[in-house]
This record gives sequence, structure tokens and C-alpha cells, in this order.
Amino acid sequence: MSGTLIINARLVTMRSATGDPLTPRRGASMRDLGIIERGYLLVREGRIIEVAAGDAPRALHAHAQVIDARGRVVLPGFVDCHTHACWAGDRLDEWEQKLAGVPYLDILAAGGGILSTVRSVRATSTQALALALEERALQMAAYGTTTIEVKSGYGLDCATELRMLEAIAQAASRSPVRMVPTFLGAHAIDPECEGFVEQTINQTLATVLAAYPGIAVDGYCEKGSWSVDECVRYFTRATQLGSAVRVHTDQFNSLGMIQAALALGAVSVDHLEAASDEDLTAVAKSSTIAVGLPATSFCLGTATIRAREFIDRGGALALATNANPGSAPVRGMPIVISFAVREMKLTPAEALTTVTSNAACVVGLAGECGSIEKGKSADVVLWPCTDERALGYELSGALPVQVWSRGVEIACDPRHVR
Repeated sequence: MSGTLIINARLVTMRSATGDPLTPRRGASMRDLGIIERGYLLVREGRIIEVAAGDAPRALHAHAQVIDARGRVVLPGFVDCHTHACWAGDRLDEWEQKLAGVPYLDILAAGGGILSTVRSVRATSTQALALALEERALQMAAYGTTTIEVKSGYGLDCATELRMLEAIAQAASRSPVRMVPTFLGAHAIDPECEGFVEQTINQTLATVLAAYPGIAVDGYCEKGSWSVDECVRYFTRATQLGSAVRVHTDQFNSLGMIQAALALGAVSVDHLEAASDEDLTAVAKSSTIAVGLPATSFCLGTATIRAREFIDRGGALALATNANPGSAPVRGMPIVISFAVREMKLTPAEALTTVTSNAACVVGLAGECGSIEKGKSADVVLWPCTDERALGYELSGALPVQVWSRGVEIACDPRHVR
């Protein structure tokens, strides 16, 4: 055998008929899914060799494993562009506090939240962190995700942040799921470290970027965490050292970070639940991508980013799970698609665009994944439905029939993954 041939498929290629394929979709183009109602797909050596309508030439059948999709949907693998999937411990006690009505920022101020996970990560070996990440990645793959962004940020001190990034690298080297690391040095303020902000900006940042040159740099701007001024100094230094920047902002409060992030040329601004009309419009008119995290809003009982308004204003939107042990114990992208349609008022087609082609733009991989096109990585998923809208319609639908990442089928059974 010299490849895999999928025939009789409803190919939802996400290939744009107009515009630059390396830039995020906006407006009406978000509803263009590049559908081939009945076609075939040939994969060889991890790449997509051919995508076309109709019957595959008989010559292709002789030298490939043939899979008859029987009219079912084939989508590109989901790209989860915002996760904190490398962690240790749990926050089940805090979850009960939230159920009792304690606000998240109050839990954080009391030493819980992010800081609780920081303590667990510091007490866990690099190898154990890597193994836990590998297991979570397989569970995410079981729901159709083949690329995940993974942030550090639960170390805070330089040594543990480096260990987290090493754990991500170890997991990535062994996992069939593609992993994109991000350095989240400005996640919280370490109360045990005097001068923590200055140390992070002046020492940790340079040390980490020397070890991982070009890695994207992220930060969390919020009351009780990093201020706008602190974030601006942190991100300015990161850009001077050659890194792209992303920022968590306006989750609970609008502090002015959005305009600062746009001035810095941020790749993305993530959360935006509390963004003002002015700021939402400014992002929509910029080249910066907004990343919405609807599962977090659901888990915390807060409003989502006003995604319908944002798209209608011309904004580029991606969505992600925000997988983490506190505010988003979520693995599956289909539930994010369902939230997008029900709570954020996106069309099913727009929702699919946010978790494929637009999400690939966030992590800098639009030329590699996020759509089914000749020459791209063979990240494809066969779903047990004949209409892609089912992914937004169903709240707990069937799992994929088969998942391939870089041309390799992933054996991922979520029953055996914690």
C-alpha cells in the first residue's frame, strides 16, 4: 500500500474560493466551506496528494488502502488554538465553591485558581507533565482535534516555566497530535516572589526565548493579575526579542488592554467577554484575530464574546476550548461548535470556520492545516453524519469514525483517557 484513498465522501474542504488562503476569513467568506458533495481524497506520506469531485480513477485503488465514506462528512482536523492542556492536579474543591456562588476572581485572590495549579505543577516531574499532556491530546483527538496550541503559565518561575515547555516538547515529539507551544509567562502574579513582574520581564522572558526562539508570548491582563502597563512592558520586550504576542484580555473587566494589544500588533486577543463596543469594532477593523472561548463562559456562567456583532462588523474570529483544570474542563471541539451556534448566534458554517481555517491562522499554520487542500498535511476526520451541520445541532453526538493526523490514523478511545 502506498497511501489512503477515501472515496464517496462529502468533502468539507474549507478551501476558500476567493481571498488569500493564508489570512483569516471574514464576513461572507466564513460561510464558504468549499464543499465537494461527492468526491475523493488521496493521502500519501502524510500529505494530501489529490482532492477532487466524482469517482477516483481506478488506478488509485490498486495501491492504496481504500475507505468508502458512504456519503459521510470528511472535515479537516480541528485546530484548538487556545489551551492550557499541560497541567497537574485538579480544582474540584474550587468547582464546588463556584457552584456555591463564589466569584472566580475571589478564588484567585485567596490563592486558588491559577495559583492552585501552579503549586501542583511545581510538585510534578517534567516526565509526568508530558505524559499527562499526551493523554489529554489523545482525548482531544477522539473528538476530531489534530492540532492543539499548548501554553505554559502554571510555573511562573523561570525554572518551572522551562520545565513546562520541555514537557510540551517531549509530548509533541511522541504524540500523533500536532502541538504548538506558547510561553505564558505573565499568567498570574507570584505572591511568594518579590519583584515578580520585573523579574519576569527582565530575566525570565530573555531566558525562555533564548531556549525557545520565536515562540509566541502570551499574558493575562485582568484585575488581580497583570496590569495594562505591566503587560505593555512585557509584550514590548517580547517583540524586541523577536516573538509574536497574544493576550488574554477583557475576560471580566475592560481595562484598556485591547487598544494596547492592537498597537503592539498582537496576533490575537483572547476572551473579550467584557470588551466595549469601541474596542470590539477596533479589533474587527484590525488584522488581529479575536479568539472566543464559549465553553469557559458556560462553565463560569458569564457572557460570551459578542461574536455575531463582531463578525458582522468584519472581524476575524476563531474559537477554542481553553482546556484547563479550572474554568474550562473541556476536551471536545464539537461542544464549542454547539455553543457557538446556540449562544453566540453563528451559523453552523461560520462555527466550523472558526475552529479550522481561522484557528490555523492564529497558530501560524494556515499553510499546513485547517483545510483539505493538495499539498497540505493530511489532517482529516471522517464523521458518522452526512451533513456537517449536525456538529452544531447535536450537543453530545457521535464521535468521529476515523481521525488522521499527518496521514497517520490515531487510535484514540476517550474511555481510556483521563
